[in-house]
Amino acid sequence: MASLAVRNLFHDRVRLAVTLTGIVFAVVLVAVEIGLFIGFTTTTSNLIDHSGADLWIMSKGVPYLEVGVPFTDKQLHHALAVPGVADARRYIVGFSQWKRRDGAHESCEVVGFDPDRPLGGPWHVVDGDTRDLKLPDTVIVDRFYAQKLGVTRLGETVEIRNVRARVVGFSQGIRTFTTSPLIFTSLKSAQHYTGVSGNQQTYLLVKTAAGSDPDRVRRDLVAGLRDVDVFTTAEFSAKTTHYWMFGTGAGVTVIMAAVLGLLVGVVVVAQTIYAATIDHIREYGTLKAMGATNSYIYRIILRQAVISAVIGYGVGIVLASAVAFSSRNGGANIVLPAEVRAGLFGLTLLMCMSAAMVSINKVTRIDPAMVFKG
Repeated sequence: MASLAVRNLFHDRVRLAVTLTGIVFAVVLVAVEIGLFIGFTTTTSNLIDHSGADLWIMSKGVPYLEVGVPFTDKQLHHALAVPGVADARRYIVGFSQWKRRDGAHESCEVVGFDPDRPLGGPWHVVDGDTRDLKLPDTVIVDRFYAQKLGVTRLGETVEIRNVRARVVGFSQGIRTFTTSPLIFTSLKSAQHYTGVSGNQQTYLLVKTAAGSDPDRVRRDLVAGLRDVDVFTTAEFSAKTTHYWMFGTGAGVTVIMAAVLGLLVGVVVVAQTIYAATIDHIREYGTLKAMGATNSYIYRIILRQAVISAVIGYGVGIVLASAVAFSSRNGGANIVLPAEVRAGLFGLTLLMCMSAAMVSINKVTRIDPAMVFKG
C-alpha cells in the first residue's frame, strides 16, 4: 500500500509540486502569524514579567502598564506595614522625549527603579552594570534600539526632556511593543526625565515574604490601602497583554491572518489531491474490480496526504524558522517555541487529511464496472 501511495503521489511531479507549495505556504503563513502573536504578547508584558515583583500597586483604574498615574509615596509606608510584605519599592514608568546628538528627537519610555534593589530593572545587561545608575543622569538602553537612539558606545551623552543623560550600559533583547524604546534609570533621574514629582511614583513593586500567600497579602493590601488597585504580576501582565492584543485590535488581525493562511492551504491541497484522485479514478476502479475494499483505497489516499503533509511541513517550518531568526534584527519579534512547532505539525496533518476526505467521497461512488467500459 505504501509503495502504491508513493508511486501515485510522485507520478505527476508538477501536481505534487503544486500540492507541496500550498502546504508550505500555509505552514509558513500560519507559523509566522502565530509567532508574531506570541512575540507581541511577550513584548507587551515583558517588563512586568521580568520585574521580580509578586504584587503591583497602582492608582485606581490603570488599564495597562504604559499609562500609570502618579500617586504619593504615603502608600509605600502603609504597604510595608502589611503582614507578609517583605519589601516594597517605588517604580516609575512614563513616556518622554529623547534628543539624539544630531538633534533629532525620539519618543522613549523611561523606567525608573532603585538600583540598590533592582525590582523592575533590566534583566539582561551585557555592558555596564545596573549599579552604575546610582550616578546622577545615567541610563541603560538596549542594543536593539541603539541606532534608533543615535548611540554607538558607552559614555555618550544625550538629553531626555532637556535633561542630560549619559549611557552607562547596554542590555540585550529587551524589546517593547510600542515604538518607544525602554530607558532604564534611577528613580531620581526618572523623575527629572518624566516630570513625576519627588514624593510620587506610578507603581509600587511588592515582594512578599517567604512562605506567605501572595493572594492573601494582596487582599490585605486592598483592605488597608485607599484609592489604589493591587494586582499580582500575572494579573497585571494579562491585563496589559489583553489591552494591546485585543483592545487595539492587533491580536485579532494576527489571528485572522493565521486562519486565512490555513484556509488557503486547505483549499489548495484539497483541490490538488482531488484532481490527482480524478486522474487515477480508473485505476481505483480497477482495484475495486479486483476486490479491493473501500477502506484499502481510503488508506492509500490518506497515506498520500500524510506524505505530502510531512514533506510540506518540513520545508515550511525550515522557512518559517529562517524568518523568525531574521526577525531578531527587525522590527517584529517572531517567536516559535517547540510547543508551537509540534502543534503546527499536527495541524498540517489534520489539514492534509481533511483535504483528502473530499477525494474519498468521490472514490466511494466508483462503479467497478467502469473499468470494462470504453
